[in-house]
Amino acid sequence: MSTKKENNIEVKIYGSRKDMGCAAAERFAREIDRLLLEKQEINVVFAAAPSQNEFLEYLSDHNLPWSRINAFHMDEYIGLPADAPQGFGNFLKDRLFARFNFKSVHYLNGNAVNLEDECRRYSDLISQYPIDIVCMGIGENGHLAFNDPPVADFEDPMMVKVVELDLACRNQQVNDGCFSHLYEVPVSALTLTIPTLLGAGFISSVVPGNTKAQAVANTLEKEISTSYPSTILRNHTNVELFLDFESSQLLK
Repeated sequence: MSTKKENNIEVKIYGSRKDMGCAAAERFAREIDRLLLEKQEINVVFAAAPSQNEFLEYLSDHNLPWSRINAFHMDEYIGLPADAPQGFGNFLKDRLFARFNFKSVHYLNGNAVNLEDECRRYSDLISQYPIDIVCMGIGENGHLAFNDPPVADFEDPMMVKVVELDLACRNQQVNDGCFSHLYEVPVSALTLTIPTLLGAGFISSVVPGNTKAQAVANTLEKEISTSYPSTILRNHTNVELFLDFESSQLLK
């Protein structure tokens, strides 16, 4: 493992996805323990993606007080069948939410009759439970949650919004094995906005794999711009970036 501070981000590089996920889970557990010395309950936003599999798996190694944690997720497809395994709520329910006894779990509903009302409902929940920790990835196109370059807004007035997914984002879902064909991937989604995500006190970003190497390099080296949404992480004071060898290959 190697670690370095680069452009305000703590970058940690591991030899394998397994080691990366194990370290991210251990760091998450330490942050939970620290926060629970200060408050009775804490609020965490989780990402749903294959890039998070190792991190989510290794959380079971830690005897965490899940009954003091309120859980959220950062995005959801619009229009998938309610039981679709690709649904982000379903993904996290299978790998996390149903495994532990959380104080509460709050799902985004991509099949709500009125999507604007659903955005307001979830925004109200986040206002009620201000985010302490965000556990995120970074997309191949640099997106954070579903804030793709065409819709990313670093000063977004919304907390949660409806977005159209760009082609690179939709192709990633096929590359990740979540869908067999591009035409199966929904064209729109609900997402927490960038200011909402950056409102967390601590951000853990777990980004493995060679398909993410360019996005990782862009995050750390490109000018901060919505053309590369993840570059905004450099403006946060408490971000740790967990990489494996493959995703770190293009770093200088």
